[in-house]
Amino acid sequence: MIIKTRIDEIQNFLSDASNYKGFCEAVYFPENTSEVSQILKEANAKKIPVTIAGNGTGLTGARVPEGGIVISTDKLKKIIHIDSEKMYAVSEPGVLLSDLLSALKEKNLLYPPDPTENNCYLGGTVATNASGEKTFKYGPTRNYILELEIVLADGEILNLKRGEYLADKYELQIKTNSGKEINIHLPSYKMPAAKNSAGYFVKPGMDAIDLFIGSEGTLGVITKIKVRLLPNPEKVISCVVFFESEENALDFIQKGREISYTSRAYNNIQAIDALSLEYFDEKTLDFMREDYKQIPDNAKAGVWFEQEVGKVNEGFFLDQWLTLIREFNGDEESAWFAFTEADKEKLQIFRHAISEKIIESIARYNLRKLGTDVAVPDIKFRELYNFSKKATEESGLVYLIYGHFGNSHMHLNILPRSEEEYSKGKIIYNSICQKAIQLGGTISAEHGIGKLKTDYFLEMYGEDIIKKMAELKKALDPNLILGSGNIFKAGII
Repeated sequence: MIIKTRIDEIQNFLSDASNYKGFCEAVYFPENTSEVSQILKEANAKKIPVTIAGNGTGLTGARVPEGGIVISTDKLKKIIHIDSEKMYAVSEPGVLLSDLLSALKEKNLLYPPDPTENNCYLGGTVATNASGEKTFKYGPTRNYILELEIVLADGEILNLKRGEYLADKYELQIKTNSGKEINIHLPSYKMPAAKNSAGYFVKPGMDAIDLFIGSEGTLGVITKIKVRLLPNPEKVISCVVFFESEENALDFIQKGREISYTSRAYNNIQAIDALSLEYFDEKTLDFMREDYKQIPDNAKAGVWFEQEVGKVNEGFFLDQWLTLIREFNGDEESAWFAFTEADKEKLQIFRHAISEKIIESIARYNLRKLGTDVAVPDIKFRELYNFSKKATEESGLVYLIYGHFGNSHMHLNILPRSEEEYSKGKIIYNSICQKAIQLGGTISAEHGIGKLKTDYFLEMYGEDIIKKMAELKKALDPNLILGSGNIFKAGII
């Protein structure tokens, strides 16, 4: 096992894509579960804080240490097994999601959770219950986790299989590999009726494995992951269509969402069922126009949609989407249709390039990222969007809006160019989070809480519930060494 302590060797572990910065004493690079267990036993005995680090693509500071030591998953990078017949894969947490997807594609298999950043580690996606474009149809990471191997704070190893440990209402009992029994009282609180990755997943009778998915390295270190797979679709229609009216674009998404929901409810395979529904506002299109000059000058908004099809019904579904485009005055002539894998990849690159360019902009001014990750129930989404746009527009700050609008999930990114603008932007960001909470939504739909959103998380649930979550953590991590600073605001725990 390698241990690094020199600042020039560990510098990359002291920040993430949000530009949040931290410090630590050393970075450990275990190569197997036994070494992870050894590190945690020693750290727990000495009460040394431990931060788990993936590939640094996170946007909340979760992998950034504030003292103590870091356990890097860089060396835990084996794809252990892919079973094409039983439709599952087993992997270590340090496997790049892009590498796993490539390996599965060769076997005509699909792992649906598809975060925008494919350079993330698989373990990081489990730790945050990550999601992406395909979430509109297939849901988040949680839906595809079958088994987890987890090393707890005291070094005990826990193997969880879905369906093996179920809570009795709000009482959960699990047993480690050595036979140690752990009793956990689950707090009672209502989670938002929206796409959500804020805090611990809790409900009566829940599966124990769901507690660890989205726990952001605060309950244990994931060392092995078994995921459920699906057959790769025969073909996918992929298209970016432009609109001269923002309202038309939003109405197009709303109608596409409603038709898709109805198709699923009635198992209607002859009607539209979108794989993804993504939105780009006018400012986002302007932001990208230098690199994509084919964006129409009169475009006020864009929508990227995808639809799974077969060779025999591709034309049928294409006609249905064209009808919907015409209904809402989309620009059919300038639309980017992808009919080949190469063309589809170009559209995905466009979508991913937005996030990358935002990160570059933030780094240029050496400021932290100010990007919302809010989601609300569908019926409340237009209200959230209009409020957020108006508040930001009136501030005079540079901003752009895009995201998973099929899921009523919005990324509004403020691009400050000075500390003064950053402070001003934080006030707007806070007002948007407050509005999402007021509308029954979440402050974090896919990125987690980390260290940057603890204040907003406290506002979302209130101090009493957060303290109950802290008691849950203490049942698994009595010395509070894991993920120090993540999820819980200082002083709460």
